[in-house]
Parts: sequence; C-alpha cells; structure tokens
Amino acid sequence: MTGIEPGGSVPAEVDVLIVGAGISGIGTAYHLKTKRPSTTFAIVEARDALGGTWDLFRYPGVRSDSDLHTLGYEFKPWRKKHAYAGGSEILGYLHETVDEHRLAPYLHFGHRVVDASFSSETGRWTVTLLRVSDDTTFSVTCRFFFSATGYYDYDEGYSPEFDGSDDFRGTIVHPQHWPEDLDCSGKRVVVIGSGATAVTLIPGLAGVAEHVTMLQRSPSYVLGWPKENKVANALRRALPTPAADRVIRSLSIRLLHEMYRTSRRAPNVFRRLLRHRMTSVLPDDYPVDVHFNPSYDPWDQRLCVATDSDLFHAIADGDASVVTDRIVRFTPTGIALESGRELEADIIVTATGLNMVPFGRVALDVDGVPVDWHECITYKASMLTGIPNFVFAFGYANYSWTLKVDLTGHYLCRLLDHMDSRGYDVVTPVCDDPTVGGGPFWDLTSNYLRRSADVFPTSGADGPWSMEQNYYLDRKRLRRDPVDEPALRFTSVAETVDSSIPGDRREPPPRVPEQRSSLPQRR
Repeated sequence: MTGIEPGGSVPAEVDVLIVGAGISGIGTAYHLKTKRPSTTFAIVEARDALGGTWDLFRYPGVRSDSDLHTLGYEFKPWRKKHAYAGGSEILGYLHETVDEHRLAPYLHFGHRVVDASFSSETGRWTVTLLRVSDDTTFSVTCRFFFSATGYYDYDEGYSPEFDGSDDFRGTIVHPQHWPEDLDCSGKRVVVIGSGATAVTLIPGLAGVAEHVTMLQRSPSYVLGWPKENKVANALRRALPTPAADRVIRSLSIRLLHEMYRTSRRAPNVFRRLLRHRMTSVLPDDYPVDVHFNPSYDPWDQRLCVATDSDLFHAIADGDASVVTDRIVRFTPTGIALESGRELEADIIVTATGLNMVPFGRVALDVDGVPVDWHECITYKASMLTGIPNFVFAFGYANYSWTLKVDLTGHYLCRLLDHMDSRGYDVVTPVCDDPTVGGGPFWDLTSNYLRRSADVFPTSGADGPWSMEQNYYLDRKRLRRDPVDEPALRFTSVAETVDSSIPGDRREPPPRVPEQRSSLPQRR
C-alpha cells in the first residue's frame, strides 16, 4: 500500500464538494476528473485516512461480503485470483485507485462538515468545515454538494445496554473499534450477534481463541460461497484482458441479480439451496433448523456470506459453536441466558450492529429553512426533493455497493453537462403528488434499519421516486433516460433574481444542443 500525500488547504470555492473519502467519494472523484476535466472539486474527509469502512474496521477476518468483480470499480477491474477479499486488500485497492488516477491532490483529511446552507440568490452552497487538528472552523462554497458519507455513525457502533455489564471481569469490545493490542489467543470468546460482522469475525478468531461462540437471539441466513470464481479465472485465461474484464463483470452482476430474484419469487427454493450448502459441511446431526433457519424469507434482511463456508467449517471442526437464546444479564464470568445456561467468557464481542445516521449528520438548510431529511423523497435514488444541487451515493443491499456508486457518478456528470449546455445554475427535484412518499429508504426489516427509519428520507412506490434494489433499472434511469424530466426544476441565478422583480417576465435561457462530456464545460 502506498502512502497518500493529500492536497493542501481546502479550496475556498469549487464546483463540487465531495464529502467522504471512502469507496463512494473516490469513485465519484474519478468520474468528475475524467468526464469533466474543467470541473473543480475537492474531497473532504473527517478522518485522517482514506478508505471509509475499509480503513475503520480492523477486527480479525474483516472482509467483503460482495465479490470484488462488482464491489470493485467498473473503471478498475479486479483481476486477482480470489473474488472475495480481506479488508486490507480492499484498502490497498483504493490506494491504488487514488495513485493511478492522481486523485491525492483533491483529498483533504481531518476536515469535518458541520453544516451547509444553500442560497437561491447565488445558486451555491456555503459549507462550514471543522479542521480537526486545531478545532477551528471556516467556510467554503460550492455549486454542488455531493454526500459520500455512507449510512452509519463512524464514531460509535450500536451496543444495547446489558444488565450486569459492569460486573463482567473480562473484556467487552465492539468490532467497530477493535483494539490493536487485543489478544484472543487461548481465550473463550462470545460474539453477540449473527449478522455480517459476526459471520466474518468468528472464522477469523477460530483456531486462535480457545473457543468462539456465536450467541444469537434468532437465526440469520448464511450462504456458503466459494472464495475463488473459477469461471472468471478461466475466462481470464481464454480471453484478452479487456474482453475478460467486461464479461466477468457482466456475468457477476447477472448472478447477483438472478439469485436475488429467485430468493424473492421462490423463497423455498432458495432456502433449499442455502440448506444444501451448509449441510454439506456441518455434521449430519447438527441442528440446522435451530440455528440457521430464520422465520422470515431470504432477503427480508440482508443475507450473510461465508466464503468457502468458513463459518460452517469452524463449527464442524469444533473451534466455534452457535447458541440461540436470549440474554438475561452479564455475570462476572460470562453471560446468563433465559434457558438457565451460562456461557463462560473471557472476551465478549458486541457485534450488535450499527448506528444509522443520514448523510453524515450534516445540518443543511435552504434559504435559511432547515432540511428535515424525513420530509424529503428520494429522486432516482440519488437526489432529494426540495434540496437544490444535492446528490448522494447510496449503494445496494442485494448487490455490491459500488455498482450504485458508478451509476451515480455517471449521472452527476450527465446532470452537470445538461445544466452547463443550457445555462442552468440550479436543479431541484420537486414532487407535486401528495400521495407519493412514505416508503422505506431501504426495504429491509433488519433491526438497525428499523431503528432509524424515522430520520432517513422516504421513497415512493415506483417511477423516479423509488429506491430500487435493481441494478438494471437504475442503469437505465441513471445512464440512459433523459436528464431533463418533469420532476426536475432547472433555473438560472438570473431567473431567480428576476422573479423577485414585479412585472419582470423574461424568458428562460434558450435550449441548445447538449455538449458531450468529453468537451470542455462552460463554467
């Protein structure tokens, strides 16, 4: 991994301010730099390093639960042997991306966005930044505000209050803040939770700890899946590199799409697939129905992936076990359960989820009126009603996150092309139908999503207002459908000023042919 030398001071004025230097922010920066070379932009990041999730999470076994043929960027294909990668490999991939495309000068670490205010009179955002190193604030302005902050609180993971936690004589840790010096060798470890973190952490500890127990209140679906994509590797041997890149990515996306569609249309068929893949590894008498047969359908909550069935192998080898029960309280030596059993532990890991926060907790206002995120409706899963010149990247639950990032980056450039070619300064999604909205931002029933539903925007059932879990539909509406649609209100600053003058009825700017993104853009 190469060292990244970030840019100097944050520019006082840019066309696009990208908030967040994770996988979303870096991908968006690439699209702006290559498709709109005359557009000025900066990336501000509150932490002191790039990578987002892949720099923050450092627990043993941290890895992707999506294949890198789709989690990787379209413009930088993943060409390693294994389709799934550990956190350090993904972080290295992001550093390579920054190096190869010379994005480091646009990075500004240690700058947290406090608030942002949009002025219709100027058509620009004024953004307050906090410089973390000396706790000073200053303002910058931008034409577009791009949120690449993800969806959870980086400062604190979700950990419920457990009775007796102060009595426990061992170590309690949350995976989001894993201590570098925590030694689990020879220790009895209990991991509370059965989501993606637990499913990746437990194999990482198995064989190191004396024993690892996954303590779950109710089962989750876990899919055992090969770490290596042998079809992809065969295609690499058979085809020229550019052709192999395209075919592998296309096939990988299609596989994800068809698996998800099958799980929703024929859930019992998908259940049998999941069961077959786990029972082929687990002992014959293992109580699968107790520990791995949820009451809900597949993909009602996010599906977990165990690469090379590593979780099931750890159980079969006796290095790990699963207990399905409810916690009564922590004790000095472990955890007391409703069944009357006590799990002895030296280390308790609370893999109990994330704290969901919308758009990095940034306070926005438009012409002095504060933005209530929950009152906004999503537009093409990339903009919000009532908020001008605001675009966000928010990935999929059932596909790789980055697939949506690439689409949103394309859309941002198309939107800017359209506005520049017609002399527009401001674009705002507007929904005139009062019956639209109220739907979920993410259509899953996971507890960490339900806890925060009332602070996130809502969605519509269909049309541009829906938050689709469908890459092909989003590809059509973000990359192919016309930019100029009835739900978008385009204006120029001159129009805004003129409209405040009584009797002034000037015509809007004439429409001219749209420029191609490869041409210099009118500023």
